Amino acid sequence: MTNKRVIIYSGGMDSFTLLNLYLSRGIEVQALSFDYGQKHKKELRFAKNVCEDLKVPHKIIDLSSINQLFGKSALTSDIDVPNGHYTDSSMRITIVPNRNMILLALAMGYAISINFNTVGYAAHSGDSTVYPDCRPLFVDRLRYLAEVIDYNRIYIDAPFLHYSKAEILSKGIELKLDYSKTWSCYKGGAKACGRCGTCVEGLEAVAMNEVRDPINYEEDVYGD
Repeated sequence: MTNKRVIIYSGGMDSFTLLNLYLSRGIEVQALSFDYGQKHKKELRFAKNVCEDLKVPHKIIDLSSINQLFGKSALTSDIDVPNGHYTDSSMRITIVPNRNMILLALAMGYAISINFNTVGYAAHSGDSTVYPDCRPLFVDRLRYLAEVIDYNRIYIDAPFLHYSKAEILSKGIELKLDYSKTWSCYKGGAKACGRCGTCVEGLEAVAMNEVRDPINYEEDVYGD
């Protein structure tokens, strides 16, 4: 791998940590965010603001037309986003089929076009509970494929693959990151809902690290 990487940057906690981790190591980064027809674009606005602040080259790619292929996902249709933990079977309705394969394929193509040879994404162990394209098996097979999609090898970097959300947050705390600059909630309200899978997991990570979450929630999750 080189010190030049394309990162898939959603605007959420995990990719925010990975972006800043790369920068802390002197790695040159270009960021890609994707409008794949998700019901709200708030995460994309947060991604744009962070990249502007950090002076990281950033593109938001419009893939919204593919949402017609994913009508059964709660993230891209009028199906309600369920509340609960990622381990709940109800969370499977938030799967966007093959999303990471699509996004990673585009990121690899972009990396080839700008002579970068590494693509980073922030999949972690909690994701693999519900999302099949975050499993170590998926990353292992994709790395094999990435070796042959161009005459020069492409690397897939997923350094959080075996990390929990709490471990990712711990890394961010070491880097003194401000997570109020992120948006992870699956719902696009004025404040994070505190009840969807990604909110619940984030709050668990905060509790395990014994810190206070800087994100504003619809309800007072601390009971103050």
